[in-house]
This record gives sequence, structure tokens and C-alpha cells, in this order.
Amino acid sequence: MNFNLKYGLEKLKVNIPNKNLLAEILPEDVESLKDPVAEVKRALAEPIKSEQLKNLVKKEDTVVILASDVSRPAPSYLLVPPIVEELNEAGVKDENIKIVFGLGVHRKQTPLEMKKLVGEDIYNRIECLDHDVDRCKYIGTTKRGTEVEIFAKVLEADFLIATGNLEYHYFAGFSGGAKALAPGVCSPLTIMKNHQRFLDPLARGGQIEGNPVREEIEEIGEMVGINFMVNAVLNSSKKVIKVVAGEVTAAHRVGKEYIENIYGSEINELADIVVTTPGGMPKDIDLYQTHKAMENASLAVRKGGKIIIAAKCEDGLGEDHFADALTSGLSPEDLIEELKNNFILGRHKASRIAMIHKESQISLISDLPNAIKEKLFINNYDDLNQAVTDAIAEIGEDAKVLVIPYGISTLPKFKN
Repeated sequence: MNFNLKYGLEKLKVNIPNKNLLAEILPEDVESLKDPVAEVKRALAEPIKSEQLKNLVKKEDTVVILASDVSRPAPSYLLVPPIVEELNEAGVKDENIKIVFGLGVHRKQTPLEMKKLVGEDIYNRIECLDHDVDRCKYIGTTKRGTEVEIFAKVLEADFLIATGNLEYHYFAGFSGGAKALAPGVCSPLTIMKNHQRFLDPLARGGQIEGNPVREEIEEIGEMVGINFMVNAVLNSSKKVIKVVAGEVTAAHRVGKEYIENIYGSEINELADIVVTTPGGMPKDIDLYQTHKAMENASLAVRKGGKIIIAAKCEDGLGEDHFADALTSGLSPEDLIEELKNNFILGRHKASRIAMIHKESQISLISDLPNAIKEKLFINNYDDLNQAVTDAIAEIGEDAKVLVIPYGISTLPKFKN
């Protein structure tokens, strides 16, 4: 069987022999909305466990809208204009509104990228700025002992609105909701302390109850005070299929239930080989983001099997600490030991890749420069079909292959 897998803005064709194909698992194919702006306005008019935004905000309030950065597929250009329109309707002037992009520890954005994210009209009317990790202010400590430091510009606002997209997250359970705030506009210290908890067995994709990462994210949201939330759920083509708005936790849970009905995929047996991609741009913009698809693939492959992942990685490896860890010459064993003894934000993902690679070897098809590929401990291929052929030859002619075209958006659930 032939499969066309997204690779950056292109597609790669891969052939899986019929006798080897175990299955292809896909998110439910939900058709995108013909009028996504109307869906945003519907969600704003029917907020979940909340009054309408225009009835919550005061005309004299200063407002900060938290928006996702360029590494996320959140359609801010659809979400933000109706929000601003409703704020204006309530009497809030443009000059009292700021859009803050939640970079976390990601790179700064260009003005052109900001304009593309929110749309030219909003960019020209509303002040847009990136989160600045050097301008964070301490506000308290969580129950689990994390010092909470938030971008000062966010704390200055009278009214805070979180936006973003809602999908599975490999250790926070789900994206969206309060995650726009934490880690979006937190200091590296706060992000590091929260992310350290991803070693907990309950810090996994699709898990909220008992997940120490997600629970702390929402505790931080309560400490700061998120006044309203607007999140989009996207289909496999990154088009809007649903919008939830209202009280941050209640609206998030409604979105979460919707996602589970679409993207949770049960499998009856673990594969010998999983072939996957993050799902194209922007999810495969670098290896740092691509790692999420490796996590989901690891839930579907047997120990000693293989994960083959195609990701363009046009921005390279990504976050600096992550890149340094992968190109430092450390073995997978070294990186795993480092994670146990010294959690370093960014490097933690390199350690997680090492753990996955030890269990089920990873082969990567990418546009990374050869000078970088040579330093990686994972296997590198220029051709996806060759990677599959070699994997089957190594495991055996009866090897079972599972194809997951949208690796970040699909959560395999093994019924053992």
C-alpha cells in the first residue's frame, strides 16, 4: 500500500508491503468548518460556565491576550479578531489591549511572523510583543514547590485572556487552557520545575487527573487569574472543527472530551515498526517539536521494535540546550542518567528521545544538514522507503508495520 505522508509543506510517498501492514491509524476525518470565524463568534456568544466576555470586562480595563508562537498551529488570526471586536464592543480601546506571544523558552519571532500569526489588521492596531524570560516577576510558590515567575507585562493586565489550540500533549495530558500562561509566559526556572514532573508515570498524553504537570499548570493559572479562554480544536489538516470558550478549566474539559472522541485510537496489538510523521508544518519545524510524535509512536511499538519518523526540520534541531545535548557526543545512556540526576530544561527532551531509542530504535528522515546528522545517536536516512525496507529486513519478513500519518495528533491506546 502507498501512503502520502506530510513533510514540511510537501508529501513523501512510502510503500508498505500488504503482508506487513498491520494498520493505519488516523484521527477521525472531521470536515473543517466552512465559516470558522462564525464558530469563534458562536463560542463567544455561548461561553461555558461563564458570562459573555463583553459582560466580564470593564471599559477601563487593560487587557492581555495570550497567543501561541510560530511553532504552534493555533489559528490566532481567526481567534483574536472576534475577541478584540467583543472587547471593543464592551468599550475597551485598542490602546488598552496587548497581545503577548507565549514563547516559553522558544526563539524570538520576527515582526513578519507576528503579523502572519494574528493577521495584518490586528497587528497594525494592537501592540504585539514576545514573552521575555528576562522580565519575569515572582508571585508565589505552588503546592508542589515550584517558584512561579511570570512575564511582568502579563501581570500588569487587569484582564487576562488565554487562547490557543487544544490537542494531546505527551506529558501535560493536553495542550490548551492554562498552558497558554504556564509555560507560555513563565521564567525558565518555573518551566523547568514544572517540567521536571514529567518523569511521573501519570505525566502522559491524554491524562489529566493525577497528572502533576497538568495540575500544577492549572494551579499557576489560578494564582495569576485567567479571566477567559478561547481554544480551537483542529482537524488533521490544521483547520478549525470546533471552538470552546469561557471559564478556563470548564471550557478546556469540554474541548478535551471532544478531542478524545476524535483523536484517541485504540490498537489491539503493538507493532514491530511504526512509520509516522508529526503531520507537516509547523509541527515538524524542528526536531524539538518532532519529538512529540516520537512519544506517541512509542505507545504503539513493541520493545525492541523500530520507529521511523519523517520530519523536515527546516529550523534545525530547535531549542539550544536540546541541540547541545544531541550534538555533544553523549550516548543515550549518558543522557538518560543526566535526566535522573540533573534536569535541564531543553536537554530533557533529548533524554526522552534517548529513552525511546533504547526501547525501540528511531530512524529519522529529515532535511537536517549532514554535519548535524553525523552527531546524532539516532539513525538517519535520506529515503523513507529505504528506512522501511531496512527495518523489515532486520526484524524479519513478517514484521508488522503500523502507519500513523499524524503522529502528534494521534494517541494510540493499546488494549492490553
